[in-house]
Amino acid sequence: MKTVYDVQQLLKRFGTIIYVGDRLADLELMEEELKELYQSQLIDVKDFQMALFILRHEAQIEREKRMKKE
Repeated sequence: MKTVYDVQQLLKRFGTIIYVGDRLADLELMEEELKELYQSQLIDVKDFQMALFILRHEAQIEREKRMKKE
């Protein structure tokens, strides 16, 4: 797993598709869904940690982009 797309495909395997039109909100919702899957023991710790890292990294990039615009 290397990209947000990979995380989306992981979530899709469990019937979760997230798109609200706001990239940062999408990333945050994906993180919440990921936590639910992990707590339900549907994904292993390695996948959880990698996906969480990817989502948080992308969210940070998005926040930095928004700060530059302001």
